[in-house]
Amino acid sequence: MAIELTVEVQTVTFFNEENGYLIARVTSKEEPGPFSVVGAVQRVTPGELLRVTGSWATHPKYGRQFQVATASREMPATVNGIRRYLASGQIKGVGGVLATRMVDAFGEKVLDILDTDPDQLLKVEGLGKKKLKEIKASWDAQNEIRSLMLFLQTHEIATTHAAKIQRLYGNAAEARIRANPYELAYDIRGIAFKTADAMALRLGFAPDSPERIQAALAYVLFTLGEQGHLFAPKDTLFEKTAAMVGDMAPERLEEGLGSLEELKRVKVEDLPAQGIASAVYLRHFYALEVEIARRFHDLASHPGAELRGKVEKLLPALEAEARIQLSPQQRQAVIDACANKVFVITGGPGTGKTTITRMVVAALDKLSLKVKLAAPTGRAAKRLSEATGQPAATLHRLLQSTPDGAFAVCEDNKLKADALLVDEVSMLDARLCGHMLRALPHTSRLILVGDADQLPSVGAGNILEDVLGSASVGSARLTHIFRQARESMIVVNAHRVNNGQFPQAAEKKPPDADFFWVEQDDPAAVRDLIAALVGERIPQVYGLDPMRDVQVLSPMHKGEAGTQSLNEALRERLNPTGPEIVRGSVRFRLLDRVLQTKNNYEKDVFNGDLGHIVAVDPEEGEMLVSFDGRSVAYDRTELDELAPAYAVSIHKSQGSEYPAVVVPILTQHYVMLRRNLIYTALTRARRLAVLVGSRRALMLGLKNAGGDKRFTHLNYRLRELFNV
Repeated sequence: MAIELTVEVQTVTFFNEENGYLIARVTSKEEPGPFSVVGAVQRVTPGELLRVTGSWATHPKYGRQFQVATASREMPATVNGIRRYLASGQIKGVGGVLATRMVDAFGEKVLDILDTDPDQLLKVEGLGKKKLKEIKASWDAQNEIRSLMLFLQTHEIATTHAAKIQRLYGNAAEARIRANPYELAYDIRGIAFKTADAMALRLGFAPDSPERIQAALAYVLFTLGEQGHLFAPKDTLFEKTAAMVGDMAPERLEEGLGSLEELKRVKVEDLPAQGIASAVYLRHFYALEVEIARRFHDLASHPGAELRGKVEKLLPALEAEARIQLSPQQRQAVIDACANKVFVITGGPGTGKTTITRMVVAALDKLSLKVKLAAPTGRAAKRLSEATGQPAATLHRLLQSTPDGAFAVCEDNKLKADALLVDEVSMLDARLCGHMLRALPHTSRLILVGDADQLPSVGAGNILEDVLGSASVGSARLTHIFRQARESMIVVNAHRVNNGQFPQAAEKKPPDADFFWVEQDDPAAVRDLIAALVGERIPQVYGLDPMRDVQVLSPMHKGEAGTQSLNEALRERLNPTGPEIVRGSVRFRLLDRVLQTKNNYEKDVFNGDLGHIVAVDPEEGEMLVSFDGRSVAYDRTELDELAPAYAVSIHKSQGSEYPAVVVPILTQHYVMLRRNLIYTALTRARRLAVLVGSRRALMLGLKNAGGDKRFTHLNYRLRELFNV
């Protein structure tokens, strides 16, 4: 049962402007002595009274705290409290001296006067009309945020969103939300349709109201976008929308879709090439796909210097210098990559992509062309740099991402390069591809390198597969596995998996063997076995550091062998003690391996970046995370951007390589199990790969070659532009 207290704020220990998270010392007539309150309360000032509900909790470091569930403000009741409140700096234009004069003149009535008759304050010495105008504006703004917070709490919307809502909608926020609560789902990241829908229904909106139908349609499209789709066939959209909001007459859905078109929130287009009568795009996805197709065409069609003959003459000397002999297929790929304005190199492990990439960069460098190298992730960029001997950056850093999510290198400030080579292009989503193409001058060349058999990008789009499928630009598909690579069972089994075949056991013995299949059907036993493999057996036999060299990859987050359970088991095995910060149900301990889960342009860290906690201050709720030697600070309110990473999802491992990977594969993972998921996991391993689990589950995954069909139309837009 929730406890209710009236508290007076004494001091503010910590406050986060972005989400309203507060730590403050307070007193209450209902409690002996001062204590701390923590939670989403929004900004408060010393002297202010709060009516809070919540529960008591004991923090391992800070002791007894009151965890706030809801909070509403009450004005200070005593003269001293009012003076402290006015002098706090919360009200613009009022400092300590003026606060004292105001209280001396009007006593306890001063706050009522601010509400009802502020012109009376002109009687206070030193307070003129200009300053009074400033004070009134600040006071009114505070009243609005107080009213908004109470309104949000009443409708069970987290007050952490209040500051964002206030900034976006201004002082009319509450009136605007009452007029159409569904606007929150469009405008405020973190407020889902279901939350806005519950508020709207409580406010009296009908289940078949136009606002509800429009918001539901848009939300389904947004959700599909998060699953990788750029559009939805109308029938699919209507089916999913009806499943979410209840049976809805088709004509009502048609009306809602028509209204969204009029509002320019969606674009409906017939796609006869795919046999789709009506494809429904969110407007920005439609514009992005059309733009990407056009920019690929403009780049490829723009005249460039003839390099084919020059590269052919250079290659023998470059091969001698590198002490390698290219195969005919490799040699042709190098020449074509240099000669074409846009070119794609794709192939699986052991097929020579790295060798070709190195020779392409060397050839362009010999021709005095300025070459830039990039990849979607930091680890992939580091590998590209090691392979070529040239500096490489993430695409975000190359394009100079800014804190607001834009890029400094863009349409109006082009990349200064004669050629851009991008590796791990299977990870390239539509949004980042669009920014990359905007930044490229038409005179530049673009070389894309990747494995088309891996999982598609986490973000919306299917760039590599669509570009290859369109046959609109030159490409080289590498299929020959070189002799040295055939000695690796990781490589051999990756290709077997890609062909739907069960992996073979290694003939060599540890520590020379690089692949193992360990059969175990029981999920709890798999979890315990993985903890033993990572904690003792692999480090002892292979001499690898379990904290840095061995990565567990799981198909799912939940279940005994999901990332959540495995992270707990592995942390207790590898890092059982140390200073830590607790955020909800998640612990972050000194030396823990952690994963960045969202792009943070201000910190210059991005979704999928892997780091280690190198410093923890539990008292301040702050810690430092090292990402490839660069330390980044986090406070308690930012910890939802991080996740423990002793075990990560296979999707999150894209673009990375590890000395050793351990992968559970069980029937409880069947929803996710498919061939390219297992293939992607296996190809993350450099020295050792261990698959642990059920033979039946592995066979199910190998047989499932589909499941990743994405609704995109880039392939066909490219064909049309290039007349393929």
